Amino acid sequence: MADVQTISALRKKTQNTMLKKANVIGVGVGLKETSGKVTEDLSLKIFVQDKLPVSALSSKDLIPKEVDGVRTDVLPIGKVYAFQNPKARHRPAFPGISIGHYAITAGTFGAVVRDAQSNQRLILSNNHVLANSNSASKGDAILQPGRADGGKDPADVIAYLERFVKIQWKGGGGDDDDDNQCPIAAFFQSLLNMFASASGSKTRLKQVKMDAVNLVDAAVAKPVNDEIIKDEIMKIGQVAGTREAVVGLKVRKSGRTTAYTEGVIHTLDATIEVGYGNRSAVFEQQILTADMSDPGDSGSLIVSEDNKAVGLLFAGSTSVTVINPIAAVLSALNITI
Repeated sequence: MADVQTISALRKKTQNTMLKKANVIGVGVGLKETSGKVTEDLSLKIFVQDKLPVSALSSKDLIPKEVDGVRTDVLPIGKVYAFQNPKARHRPAFPGISIGHYAITAGTFGAVVRDAQSNQRLILSNNHVLANSNSASKGDAILQPGRADGGKDPADVIAYLERFVKIQWKGGGGDDDDDNQCPIAAFFQSLLNMFASASGSKTRLKQVKMDAVNLVDAAVAKPVNDEIIKDEIMKIGQVAGTREAVVGLKVRKSGRTTAYTEGVIHTLDATIEVGYGNRSAVFEQQILTADMSDPGDSGSLIVSEDNKAVGLLFAGSTSVTVINPIAAVLSALNITI
């Protein structure tokens, strides 16, 4: 059996050839694994991003079972990234890192999207991250990193709020009173009260407001220039379209607080009440996984194993993570991904 020095010399001799093969990202010396168990035999380790079937590879990209009498061992390890601090300042900035409206603490830069009409590249995150839970105005400064991570206005301004989907609060009140009125009911209320006044009656009808429901907590911001952002999500890479959520689907995300995490969708079409400080809002048609996030991860894009966007993370507890379906997000903001 070849020793470490012999296989190391073989590694030096063959690595350039191996690294030219599709999917190969590394070569080394280590114990061979068979059926998931580590053996005592040394081998030439060939590291690949994904372990693909032979039918998916050309003949020149196949890894031989032996090289100069030394057995090879193909090990899938995913794409390898340099470790980066998601709470730090990054230029260009990229999804998966700290961002936020100048008046909030910090959330997550979710994805780079495009305006469906102008094709302008935009930053996607939550309303409560980019629009301060309805309290912001178009043109407000967006910081990277967020204020909780040292971001300052104007030194760290990366974008300006473009638009957001207004959150409808449970019970109405505040800036959402008018939004919670049914326009048809309001018309008849006004008409009947007019007749009552004309007849001298002091009785007036008052409309009982219904709790409005929400589909998304989402907003987009326009970068100060196109070069200041890039598309690849930290530790995940380029988004490759979208897909509908299904129960059992494995998903992952990269966020400001817990960085890269994985989960499995266990609930679809959920109606759930979400707290925002001293207010709350009801959301329908939501996606749930087990806990895969913490505060500050809000705004993270949820993607499948093949990097298709599934939803936008916006809430959670110690037991679950709550996600807006991506189709609803894209439609509500008139954007594409």
